[in-house]
Amino acid sequence: MAREPADEALPFDDEPAPEVAPEPAPRKRRSRRKAEGSTESRTRAASVDPAKERVRPIPEPVSLRGHGPARVLALCNQKGGVGKTTSTINLGAALAELGRRVLLVDFDPQGALSVGLGVYPHQLDLTVYNALMERRTTGEDVLLKTGVSGMDLLPSNIDLSAAEVQLVGEVAREQALARVLGPLLPRYDYVLIDCQPSLGLLTINALTAAHGVIVPLECEFFSLRGVALLLDTIEKVKERLNPELKVEGILATMYDARTLHAREVFSRVVDAFGDTVFQTVIARTVRFPETTVAGEPITSWAPQSPGAAAYRDLAREVLARAD
Repeated sequence: MAREPADEALPFDDEPAPEVAPEPAPRKRRSRRKAEGSTESRTRAASVDPAKERVRPIPEPVSLRGHGPARVLALCNQKGGVGKTTSTINLGAALAELGRRVLLVDFDPQGALSVGLGVYPHQLDLTVYNALMERRTTGEDVLLKTGVSGMDLLPSNIDLSAAEVQLVGEVAREQALARVLGPLLPRYDYVLIDCQPSLGLLTINALTAAHGVIVPLECEFFSLRGVALLLDTIEKVKERLNPELKVEGILATMYDARTLHAREVFSRVVDAFGDTVFQTVIARTVRFPETTVAGEPITSWAPQSPGAAAYRDLAREVLARAD
């Protein structure tokens, strides 16, 4: 019997053909050159360094016939990490190079100024805290010589943090530091006070004892915002406690001319405060952390560096403003 052939599989005429998903359209690649165009245009628009545009010749300081009484300057900013301690050490060393006798006052419980000069605060028996709170202890008892000729130190450590609480109940509590410094002023030409990063009672003591304030200001937006509050505090101290107090100058620190942000912030500071801003600008460099480890100012650790040259310029500018 003959075998019947198998039926061939044929598609049904009434069944629709399966749909095929369309291929996605190719994504347009954004041109890197086009994406960076706005940044390049901003950089070209700010191609001139505003700090260099303000450079003018600084007069050489006059020779001294004698020493004292000292002019007291507080380096103050309630924002931390803006270069207060670094500027106190190196400005003091630069002034000493110019023949001035300088006293540095570490008025921060962290003791960073003392550490930056090779002193170990936790090993000290007497600090500025004892001079503030103990009648039998004077500034002379606390005084230390530094490795820089002509520059001395009133050191500090964590004990100073207790003074902020203990001074609250004292009579004339805002004048405590001024009483300590008074007998020492005839021996020095400049006293530089490194303030803590706050606007508390210790800072008020420093402002009450000072003739002028130097405001180190990092060229960064948040540092700029805090200056108005600090200037308001300075004005209140001037009205109520110290009529002689004035803003000696605003010092731009950690400046990086390669960044547009730093240039813009510096330009805003100059627009707002004019000639109050020192023309000397302290650029960002790895040399400053090295000096802290070495326990020396940059003028002796790296005397030929741009940082040392900048603080020497600042010292001449400070002397010129005082004349």
